[in-house]
Amino acid sequence: MADMPSPATPDDGIDRRSAFARFLDSDLFFAFKSSPVAMVSFVVSVVMIGAALLAPLISTQNPFNPAELNLMEGMTKPGTANEFTGKSFIFGTDPQGRDMYSAVLYGTRVSLLVGAASVLFSATIGVFLGLMAGYLGGRTEAVIMRVADIQLSFPAILIALLVFGVARGIIPPAQQEGATLILLIVAIGLSNWAQYARTVRGSTLIEKGKEYVQAARVIGRSPLVIMVRHILPNVMGPVLVIATINLALAIIEEATLSFLGVGMPPTQPSLGTLIRIGQQFLFSGEWWILFFPAMTLVILALAINMLGDWLRDALNPRLQ
Repeated sequence: MADMPSPATPDDGIDRRSAFARFLDSDLFFAFKSSPVAMVSFVVSVVMIGAALLAPLISTQNPFNPAELNLMEGMTKPGTANEFTGKSFIFGTDPQGRDMYSAVLYGTRVSLLVGAASVLFSATIGVFLGLMAGYLGGRTEAVIMRVADIQLSFPAILIALLVFGVARGIIPPAQQEGATLILLIVAIGLSNWAQYARTVRGSTLIEKGKEYVQAARVIGRSPLVIMVRHILPNVMGPVLVIATINLALAIIEEATLSFLGVGMPPTQPSLGTLIRIGQQFLFSGEWWILFFPAMTLVILALAINMLGDWLRDALNPRLQ
């Protein structure tokens, strides 16, 4: 019996592969495979972010829970057995008996949460205002861009300190410690929205003159629908690059605020808080209390920043 012919595959020029299969065959993934720096940065970032997310499972204790701390285990050097309990700690312990390995994992978790949430907050504000400025133009554009210009003339850390200080003055003292996390996210987010607004505004000015936007206007689409459904997807490339780079900057900014004493409290330390606590013991010989949080912050920020730099170069058509 003759073999039955296989059904013909439609040849209509439409790529019916999955999004993941198309990504594996894209120029972006080829550039990623060709860049050792990007691959190493990606692996380091994923490992550190994964370790922070899995902190409750892979840590030896919850450093935020005073009931799990033992003062007899305080000031234990890394890799040595405690003289009272005989337990050893890979990163040592601080004066409260807090395992620095667990503290670094939980501190990285807090720093990543503040960094990611503040980037999402600032990107949302900046993209929305940038779309409005670029599409509507006129006085709306003038007001938004002048405010952005004024904000960009000040360092982000000063704006964050101002926002944080004003908010702390409004919130009752009894509620300030519980609201610190949200205050940090809002303060850092409000200090970084202008970069997104300027970038999106420039891209929107280019996109709104194209034929697909003119066609949407002809069929009666509202300006909000045109901005959100038609222009926004085409201006997200630069936003992704800025967000990746700003994630590292936001983590450093949070660490700076915590180091200055206006960030996370010692009961819920971020990496910046751990560094602030550790520097008090640096010259007395307990170097590990400062060293491990500081190195974690440096490696995390460097890996994310290098990944963002590669992504910026890979998505820049002028460098292709």
